[in-house]
Amino acid sequence: MKRLLPLAVALLATGLRLIATEGYDLQTILTGNSATSSRHAQWKPGDGLTLEVSGLDFMPDGKLAVAIRKGEVWLLDGVLGPPDQVRYALFASGLHEPLGLLRDGDSLLVTQRTEVTRLRDTNGDGVADEYLNAAHGWNISGAYHGYAYGPKRDGQGNLWVALNLDMGERTNNQAAWRGWSGIMGPGSSFLPMAAGTRSPCGLGANAAGDMFCVDQQGTWIPSTPIYHLRKGAFFLNPEGIASQERPESPLKLSAPVPNKVPYPEALRTLPEMVPPAVWLPYHKMGRSGTDLAVCPEGGKFGPFAGQFFVGEFTDAKVSRVFMEKIDGEYQGAAFPFLSGFASGVVRLLFAPDGSLLVGMSSRGWSSLGTRAYGLQRVRWNGIVPFAIQEMRALPDGFELVFTSGVDATTARTVAAYSLKSYTYLYSSAYGSAEIDARPLPITRVTVSADRRRVRLQVAGLRAHYVHELRADGVRSANGTPLAEPDAYYTLNRIPRSAE
Repeated sequence: MKRLLPLAVALLATGLRLIATEGYDLQTILTGNSATSSRHAQWKPGDGLTLEVSGLDFMPDGKLAVAIRKGEVWLLDGVLGPPDQVRYALFASGLHEPLGLLRDGDSLLVTQRTEVTRLRDTNGDGVADEYLNAAHGWNISGAYHGYAYGPKRDGQGNLWVALNLDMGERTNNQAAWRGWSGIMGPGSSFLPMAAGTRSPCGLGANAAGDMFCVDQQGTWIPSTPIYHLRKGAFFLNPEGIASQERPESPLKLSAPVPNKVPYPEALRTLPEMVPPAVWLPYHKMGRSGTDLAVCPEGGKFGPFAGQFFVGEFTDAKVSRVFMEKIDGEYQGAAFPFLSGFASGVVRLLFAPDGSLLVGMSSRGWSSLGTRAYGLQRVRWNGIVPFAIQEMRALPDGFELVFTSGVDATTARTVAAYSLKSYTYLYSSAYGSAEIDARPLPITRVTVSADRRRVRLQVAGLRAHYVHELRADGVRSANGTPLAEPDAYYTLNRIPRSAE
């Protein structure tokens, strides 16, 4: 979809309601620069609450529970109505940098650095009076980046937690389970499942109930990845791998971690290493991925049901990801969606009415957003944008599914498209440039009878490479160009030819 225009960004800075083009409207609920939180039980809108959003979920009564980075949980009443009618009430305080929140029955689960805490209001006065340990068992060292994220529930009912690596002063990644993800077990335990993450800020289950997380580029991580979490998997960063020696570990690497090799070669060298389901190429799709939210069925958010929306901190935007499963392995395409949010995007949540809530905080890090924190809401206005809805892998190329019919003349023209593939260098360095890039010839283009599907026959597909498509020559049936003509498909498996 179309990026928000400079005028739109200026409107965001003033806190006015923004009308986005291409089918989506943006509403600002609250933004601000800086304020000191108080302990007043009730707030009027804009009364100085520093809403550095770090967790979001709806309560049974329709109130929105919001965790904020500085250790509080607030309940927002009327959040789906006019912003000037929203009311804010403090529910809990004294938490240690909570970075995730989930409603569980009549209570809230909040992940702070040392544990998952269950918050309950037992006397009905609107304030939590029970703070119970719901899960612990990882260690912390006092390092700046020793964060914990979650919990999120998968389709089997498991509650997942993801742990950041230590970074900076007092780093100790020998401490238990740094850079690992796991599930909450019996007796408030933590059951480790997968290793090899760096800063797995966002967790989310897809429509099939499988759990995913988005990590961030850095040491050992060439670009932003989205992983399919499962037991025994090792992903990219080995700095916390010492925990594999603990008796609870489900993983033991069978070979040394390679260094300074192309990523496909690293996969061949280390059997336990599994590829990201999707790479988000650096700069092109963002720099610091933060959260995942799956678009609900029913068409309330346009034509993207079942797809992931992905938060991006540095570039203050939201991207879109289509996934499919080939030979049991997830893979798929990433697309730009909307940019120009007020602050660094940290949390995403689809509301009961189908709108997307976007929670933000700059936290003092660099972000293109003009505000330090806030909460905004994206709604579909009923206009179907002309976009590549899906990009699917074929044995000899790709199939593009469009949100509406294409102009057959432009869509069947080979010159309307360009395609290349590349990979990354797997090393201990911070990030990687694209390497081994190669243009791929498109040999034939076929348009379906309904003009919604276009098949690209491509020479030279390569497994475990990003395939970058540009379709800027395609027009809709009424002559409209694609607002976002770029797509980035992570080809983990080339489908087998039909027998």
